[in-house]
Amino acid sequence: MKYKDEKYEKAERGGSRVLPKTLLLILLCGLSFYLGGLYCGKNNVEVNDVVKAESSSLDVEDSPQVKSAVSFSECSSDFQDYTPCTDPRKWKKYGTHRLTFMERHCPPVFDRKQCLVPPPNGYKPPIRWPKSKDECWYRNVPYDWINKQKSNQNWLRKEGEKFIFPGGGTMFPHGVSAYVDLMQDLIPEMKDGTIRTAIDTGCGVASWGGDLLDRGILTVSLAPRDNHEAQVQFALERGIPAILGIISTQRLPFPSNSFDMAHCSRCLIPWTEFGGVYLLEVHRILRPGGFWVLSGPPVNYENRWKGWDTTIEEQRSNYEKLQELLSSMCFKMYAKKDDIAVWQKSSDNICYNKLSNDPDAYPPKCDDSLEPDSAWYTPLRPCVVVPSPKLKRTDLGSTAKWPERLHTTPERMSAVPGGNGGLFKHDDSKWKTRAKHYKKLLPSLGTDKIRNVMDMNTAYGGLAAALVDDPLWVMNVVSSYAANTLPVVFDRGLIGTYHDWCEAFSTYPRTYDLLHVDGLFTSESQRCDMKYVMLEMDRILRPSGYAIIRESSYFADTIASVGKELRWSCRKEQTESESANEKVLICQKKLWYSSNANSETK
Repeated sequence: MKYKDEKYEKAERGGSRVLPKTLLLILLCGLSFYLGGLYCGKNNVEVNDVVKAESSSLDVEDSPQVKSAVSFSECSSDFQDYTPCTDPRKWKKYGTHRLTFMERHCPPVFDRKQCLVPPPNGYKPPIRWPKSKDECWYRNVPYDWINKQKSNQNWLRKEGEKFIFPGGGTMFPHGVSAYVDLMQDLIPEMKDGTIRTAIDTGCGVASWGGDLLDRGILTVSLAPRDNHEAQVQFALERGIPAILGIISTQRLPFPSNSFDMAHCSRCLIPWTEFGGVYLLEVHRILRPGGFWVLSGPPVNYENRWKGWDTTIEEQRSNYEKLQELLSSMCFKMYAKKDDIAVWQKSSDNICYNKLSNDPDAYPPKCDDSLEPDSAWYTPLRPCVVVPSPKLKRTDLGSTAKWPERLHTTPERMSAVPGGNGGLFKHDDSKWKTRAKHYKKLLPSLGTDKIRNVMDMNTAYGGLAAALVDDPLWVMNVVSSYAANTLPVVFDRGLIGTYHDWCEAFSTYPRTYDLLHVDGLFTSESQRCDMKYVMLEMDRILRPSGYAIIRESSYFADTIASVGKELRWSCRKEQTESESANEKVLICQKKLWYSSNANSETK
């Protein structure tokens, strides 16, 4: 007011002609301010509403502390095996070329289901590990098609209320153990801890991956949601690591140089077609010095071709094309016997240097603009991803053997922003302390009650490492929007995948016993609708399964209230350090059965 009073005093001293001009100026400014308020006020309200919507953690209209923001109805019973991003109901919308309809196609926001997926009628708590490796309840995975089509190959057979898994497969109808025994004779590195991680493309019911667990090798069994109905669901029901996926037009959700071994047993993938892109993808995710194992066509075509509905000339041509393609991308034949052939990916730069210096090489070397680890909706390209010459200790021969590699600082830790050996050791120690605390809060952790575990937003696989001696396995998930730490997870001898929690995960319902969250709601609430994240957690969590949710105190109460709407029981506990800013929620999903089997899904 002092400034305005002084201004008016000066105007009065200037005479009567100054005052009217000043008043006119004030009136014009006032009118402008009034009209501007009318025009802009509405826009200000809209901007504030957007800010509120973006800052809401669990729903769209209220603050995260509102206790009754959401509610969920039951899905109809025909959604009991609902996989939102690989939904057969939507396949007709997508092309059949290279089976692209089997890739991830997530529903838009307006088409997302906001209901609870029911279990099948007669669902029972899964049989516990290790007995579950050989049998599961029929009512939990009630699919007769695969039983009728594959029983002659000893994939599985139905006996009373159970499916029995004899350990057979298309290329090993007399048992997977003898098949793997032969493989170990060809690859001695499977016996001494050199090979720790593997991927099985076209895994069937994951008999190969299940057998390798007893030999200290952790396998990701990969299969699409196809006419075999539920290959991945059978695997997970048995307690064997698996994920829905297909090599089609996009990269698999794994970093480069990750797996120690890759396997295909009559998986019928056309390896030499489309510029060899499928085999090039196997090359990308395979660690230098790693092994690719193929059994089935065209291996041993001389003795098998009559049973493949083909000619010996055609199979000879296919085998020669495969050999040529493998050589061009720096694989060499390692061993071959009967139906099994093994190639090894080059671990030195001599072959790759030749590839780089030959302008006529095919497939060519990928240019530097293509990030080797970019693997979330990244298109496949017909080019060779050459291992970085900067990495001196990432090849299989230089990697520490299992179990020493679990606590050895990986070379690729230095590629993480701020990453170093000290941070790795600190993280390792931190998760040992946290895991010990979790076992006090949840006594079932570490027993046969919990087998399939997912760490939904890990950094370096610390929780999985801390639980490595327990009868469980952990799927380590790294956000596609976070720092790229998944190579470190694989270098430790653990398994995992990239994922964006704004979308559904690539698995069937009721496939995990325990979900672990560490600050996911805090870090992703501005980007994802957390209501759908929790609904997805409910979909993939088994009835009577658990969730350990480590979150800021700001989110804890709201998460618990949404959990109540999901029919979870949650209790809030202190962290191991009794932090005032962070809490641990221990939640358990209840077993319930559909009450609207004939109603339409909302």
